[in-house]
Amino acid sequence: MEQNLRVDGKRLWDSLMEMAQIGATEKGGVCRLALTELDGQGRDLFVRWCEEAGCSITVDGIGNIFARRPGRNAALDPIVTGSHLDSQPTGGKFDGTYGVLAGLEVIRTLNDVGYETEAPIEVAVWTNEEGSRFAPATFGSGAFVGDFDLAACLETQDVDGKTVREELERIGYRGPEPVGQHPIGAYFEAHIEQGPILEAEGKTIGVVTGGQGQRWYEVTVTGQEAHAGPTPMARRRNALVGAARMVELVNRIGFDFQPDACATVGMLLNRPNSRNVIPGQVWFTVDLRHPEEERLARMGTALREGCREIAAAAQLELEIEEIWTLPPMPFDAACVDAVERGATAAGYPYRRMVSGAGHDALYVSKVAPTGMIFVPCEDGISHNEIENATPADLEAGCNVLLAAMLERADAAVE
Repeated sequence: MEQNLRVDGKRLWDSLMEMAQIGATEKGGVCRLALTELDGQGRDLFVRWCEEAGCSITVDGIGNIFARRPGRNAALDPIVTGSHLDSQPTGGKFDGTYGVLAGLEVIRTLNDVGYETEAPIEVAVWTNEEGSRFAPATFGSGAFVGDFDLAACLETQDVDGKTVREELERIGYRGPEPVGQHPIGAYFEAHIEQGPILEAEGKTIGVVTGGQGQRWYEVTVTGQEAHAGPTPMARRRNALVGAARMVELVNRIGFDFQPDACATVGMLLNRPNSRNVIPGQVWFTVDLRHPEEERLARMGTALREGCREIAAAAQLELEIEEIWTLPPMPFDAACVDAVERGATAAGYPYRRMVSGAGHDALYVSKVAPTGMIFVPCEDGISHNEIENATPADLEAGCNVLLAAMLERADAAVE
C-alpha cells in the first residue's frame, strides 16, 4: 500500500487557497506578518484543520506549534515536517505555507486509507521565519536549537515597541512546552525553490543536499566632502566612486567563485547625499554565500583585499566588519537519499541542489536528521505577491514528502 499512496492534490490546493484568504493582498499575495492578528488567524485555521484530522496540538514558549498524528509506537521520536505561516509584507501564497499544508495533506492522506505508521507523524509551524516584523529571522527554529537566546527573542520589539512576548500572549500562542525539548526523530521540509533553476531545467523536484554558508559584512568608505564645482577632479577623495568600484568587486567575486557562489550588495547609504557635494562617506552591506566553507572564506579574503586596494588607490579610509556568519549546513545523507528515492519511485524528474535561501530546516538540522524538497516556482520569483507555483508541481512535492516521511516513520519495523 505504501508504494501506491498518493496525496489529494486538489485538497492540498484548496487548502492553500483558503489559507491565502487570510491577509490576502490586491495583487494576489498575502501579508501575514509574524504574531499579528492575521498570523493568529492563520494559526487558528491550521490548528482547527489538524484537530479535525485527529491530531493533538502542543505549543512551546516561542509559539512553535506541533500537531501530532500518533503512531503504533509512542516511544519513538516523531517524524516531523513543516515550515512557517508568517509572510513578507508583500509576500506570496506559497512561501512557507506550502510546507505546512503539505504536511497536513500527508496526515489527511494517511487518514484516508487508515495507514498507521510505526513512529508518530508531526507537522510543525515555526515562529517568525521571515523576520519582517521582528528581527532576526528564523528565531522560532533558532531558539528551538539553542542558537538564539530565548529571553532575548521574547523581548524583541517591532517598530511600534510591541514585544514578541506580548504579541504571543495576545494572539494566544505563548505555549507551555519548554522550547527545544520537543523530540524530533527526523525532519523534512517542502518548499518552493524561490529561484529559477528547476523551472529552467524542466525538473519537478529539487533534492536539497544542504544550505549555503553565509557571511554578512558592513563596509564604511570615508573620503572628503567638498564642493562639486570648485574641487578639481584630480584632487577629489570621492567615497562614492570608491564604493562603486567595491560594489563591482563584490559582483565579480560572485562570478569568480562559481559554481554556487552568490555575492550581493543590498543596502547603500551615501552621505551627505546632496547633488552638489562630493560624497564624503558611504556605508554598504555585503552578503556572501557558498556551500563550501573553504571557498566562502576565500571569498571573504578576496573582499577584504580587493577593497583595501581600491581604498588605497583612491586615498580613502576603509572599515570592514563581519557582523554575522552561518556555516554551510549539509543535510543528513539518509534523509537526502529518502527524498531522492521518493522522486525516483514516482517518476518525477529531479536534481540534487543546494538551498540558496535560509530556511527553518537549516537550524533543525543541528539537532535532527534533516532533508528538504523543492518544487519550481514561476520565473523563480518569491517574496513577491505574484509568486506562483502549479498545482501539479505542489502535488508532486507533497507525494515525495509522503514517501520520505513514511520511509523514516516505518524504519523501525524493517
